Amino acid sequence: MSGQDSNFQRFVEVGRVVLLKSGPSEGKIAVIAEIIDHNRAIIDGPTTSVPRQSFPYRHLTLTPFRLTKLPFAAGSGVIRKQLEKEGLVAKWENSAWAKKRAAIEKRRSLNDFARFEVMLAKKARRDVVRKSLAKAAKA
Repeated sequence: MSGQDSNFQRFVEVGRVVLLKSGPSEGKIAVIAEIIDHNRAIIDGPTTSVPRQSFPYRHLTLTPFRLTKLPFAAGSGVIRKQLEKEGLVAKWENSAWAKKRAAIEKRRSLNDFARFEVMLAKKARRDVVRKSLAKAAKA
């Protein structure tokens, strides 16, 4: 079946950037360096401090990003050079997905007073919006 007929856009493939869902590196991204079998792959994240290791697919999330010209059985050095050349870590950090994760993480780390300040800021913003809408409705 050709790529045109398939509904899937993200495939488990060498060079695919993945988000780790569990383990000590949870929330970090890595690259599939090699495919072991239908359950596991060797992942490596030389720029995101994820050690080269075997990792099950069920604990990975495939991202839309991939390294284009990654050679077969590439080592950490080669993967690092490709990541830096294509700027994939920066692309990931600028993606809506990563920004949303960062915002959720930030919100989780707030203490009680910070949550109170956020509530006041939201009230102030809501008030400004409401007043400007009322003014626009009158005009």
